Amino acid sequence: QVQLVESGGGLVQPGGSLRLACAASGSDFSGYHMGWHRQAPGKQRGLVASIATSGITTYLDSVKGRFTISRDNAKNTVYLQMNNLKPEDTAVYYCKARRLSVDSWGQGTEVTVSA
Repeated sequence: QVQLVESGGGLVQPGGSLRLACAASGSDFSGYHMGWHRQAPGKQRGLVASIATSGITTYLDSVKGRFTISRDNAKNTVYLQMNNLKPEDTAVYYCKARRLSVDSWGQGTEVTVSA
């Protein structure tokens, strides 16, 4: 299994930006399908964005045009650039790696959008 460590969360005002990073340990990072999920208080965890080994990306409708997922296979890292943040984006953001139907999760990084 791959080990994942997220960073980059924090407190930001509405309209602001944050860049989350997820660093993976282990080998063959390029062979993992990567995703960012989030869980707001009292809500279920859900997918925000994903990036396949091919580089194809998918997004939750509410973040399209504001968030961008990318990966740097040389650095074993996946990023989530979040722009024009809204209070409803407040959540703990988790990185997930999937390969051969096996999922690995990071510990999460908290994002709070508030004035």
